[in-house]
Amino acid sequence: MNGGPIFMVPLIILFIIILILFVKSIKNNSEKNKKLINSLALFSFVFGLLGFIIGLIGALKIISLSNSTVAPEVLAGGLKIGLIPPTLGTIIFLFGKLFGIILTSKNN
Repeated sequence: MNGGPIFMVPLIILFIIILILFVKSIKNNSEKNKKLINSLALFSFVFGLLGFIIGLIGALKIISLSNSTVAPEVLAGGLKIGLIPPTLGTIIFLFGKLFGIILTSKNN
């Protein structure tokens, strides 16, 4: 499941960008920043899922090429690591949507 850790850094960077845009938007609430936050939040979610899919494909390839059986502990550990990017992407998505809600309520 090599896809997991590789996708973590871009997701963290996306979260930092969303936070910066949110802080900027609190000072001057622009529709452009709100739309950008929502778009980046959705992108983070999909990017996290992509990380899981790529990691799972890689793991299944290695398992299929293996001549021996794979221990359930190894498989479970790999799946646990592989689920980190979609989890982080979902958390970033939720924060982005929450920031969008806050900015919308502040605008009214």
